[in-house]
Amino acid sequence: MYQSKFLQSIFSFGLATAFGVFPSDAQDQRSAPEMNHPNILWITAEDMSRTLGCYGDSYAITPNIDQLASESARYTHAFATSPVCSPSRACLINGCMAPAQGAHAMRSLIPIPAALNGFPSLLRKVGYYTTNNVKTDYNSGGENRITDSAWDECSEQADWRGRRKGQPFFSVINLMESHQSRSMVWPYEQFQKEVQTHLSDSEIHDPALVPLPPYYPDTPLVRKTLARYYDCVTRMDQRVGEILDQLKADGLYDQTIIFFYSDHGSGMPRHKRALLDSGMRVPLLIRLPEQYRALARSVAAKGDVDRMVNFEDFGPTVLSLAAFDSLPDHMTGQPFLGPLDAPARQHVFGHRDRVDEIMDMARSVRSRKFLYIRNYMPHLGYNQQGAWIDQADVRGDFYKLGMSGKASAAQNQFLSSTRPPEELYDCLRDPLNLNNLAYSLEHEGTVVQMRQELHRHLIETRDLGLVPEIELWRHARSMPPMDWKSTQEFNPERLLAAAELVGADDHAAISKSLADRDPAIRYWGAVACSAVETLPENMMAKLRQMFEDPSKAVAIESANAVARHAGDAAAMQALVRWFDHDDRTVVLHAARAVELLADPRSKEAVLALAERYQEEPGDLAWFIRFSTSGYLSRQD
Repeated sequence: MYQSKFLQSIFSFGLATAFGVFPSDAQDQRSAPEMNHPNILWITAEDMSRTLGCYGDSYAITPNIDQLASESARYTHAFATSPVCSPSRACLINGCMAPAQGAHAMRSLIPIPAALNGFPSLLRKVGYYTTNNVKTDYNSGGENRITDSAWDECSEQADWRGRRKGQPFFSVINLMESHQSRSMVWPYEQFQKEVQTHLSDSEIHDPALVPLPPYYPDTPLVRKTLARYYDCVTRMDQRVGEILDQLKADGLYDQTIIFFYSDHGSGMPRHKRALLDSGMRVPLLIRLPEQYRALARSVAAKGDVDRMVNFEDFGPTVLSLAAFDSLPDHMTGQPFLGPLDAPARQHVFGHRDRVDEIMDMARSVRSRKFLYIRNYMPHLGYNQQGAWIDQADVRGDFYKLGMSGKASAAQNQFLSSTRPPEELYDCLRDPLNLNNLAYSLEHEGTVVQMRQELHRHLIETRDLGLVPEIELWRHARSMPPMDWKSTQEFNPERLLAAAELVGADDHAAISKSLADRDPAIRYWGAVACSAVETLPENMMAKLRQMFEDPSKAVAIESANAVARHAGDAAAMQALVRWFDHDDRTVVLHAARAVELLADPRSKEAVLALAERYQEEPGDLAWFIRFSTSGYLSRQD
């Protein structure tokens, strides 16, 4: 049974203390933790790449974070597990990757087992004061349960100051100042009011001097938006300074272990939502006060640390720092500080699934040198249209360049309407991930090795992204998918083999998958049909029969495949009929297919769907509106 050594010292601290009943005098918050159990503070920045002075970005104005870095370990190989926030937070709060929980699709309400209550609940049970300010976004049906179990306080005011005298704390403060809404989506006037008014003239970035990556078009609007992003980072840095000043004023700075990190790459195009390093590699600073530096057992307590870590490891590391002697069974992360310090990782893994209304599935494995990505929907490009991100004016410049036929190779990687099934990048020689080596004979051995490593991971973790979201919800009606995947009904080896057919031209194997008893395998067969360049008539006929498949996921994807290849009215009708279904996951998948097909014959049905969902609450209803507005914006 996992527990903290905190419990071993109960009697020296007072029995009531172990149950969180501390002395009533809360006026003096300056006392050190009574038993040398460290305070721990997480400062989380939203949507921010390693655009900090302390990471070598000379254009960044980040004096507070740079000062913190000078006192901290600066991790050079820290990675998110997803390039979007909600799945990353599902991983952070439970110490295991979101696809292992079934919480991989954006803003999912999928049920998770009752044992997954968030690792701060364990700290709370042994006497820590736990707070969260303020974002939760744990991406599962267990969100309310986790929030109630994990936090003594979860509010816009929450910090360590509500604790009782001598009580150690674990506090999370989430900073929205660099979020994509501020850096790209808000109208410029709102950005000026909410962000730039906090900056001096010398802190406002000059668009003419902005470091422009080669995958961006060099236009005034792109430069202006990128400079705006840097302004947001500077404003975020100010907030970090305010938090640290408060910690110092309370006499707790040298009694608190401080983590500073971002939840994934920046909100700029080709960063957020991409499994490339621009979306997944994050800053991570950890300040260990002098009295706790012995907790850095296998790495430096200060200066550069090149150990590979990812979000799966953060919760287990906090429990290790808090002197727990073991971890819950569901935690698969590897502690990298404290008594439970595990052997260093050789690889970290990433996933990309549905984000808002944008359908996708891709997986990645990263070593120190190489990044390998497997795109399981390669017929859909990186730069898919999306209603939320398309509110940003700058997106128009990317669309124009994509349609112009004048994009460079670096730009076309992002702008192309398709992706290669496999990508391999030498991150030492090619840190921007521009030169795909997956089809190079010279790197064939590396591709095989990385592919095998990814396969091993997907099988061992029983990755639930191999099951289409509609089918996953069908299973969730009887038990949480994380429990269901342990039954014989879930066969990750067969599912992975079917998914690997996408992007291949093996018509015989694809045709066989269309007749499989498992609806998830039939689904992948239909996706493979969407991805191939041409379909023989016998496979087209089989897909038409599957319009009536008992699995709605299969029926929708079969109709989508026929519509993409033949464009006939029967296929379109087979899609829009699902608009009347009472399962919003079904409606959303059909609506997104119709949106991307952009067939004008669907306009009346889309208008009716938009009207029906105009006032409906909930994230899925919101995403359905995204799809209808995306379709209608592209009609005459």
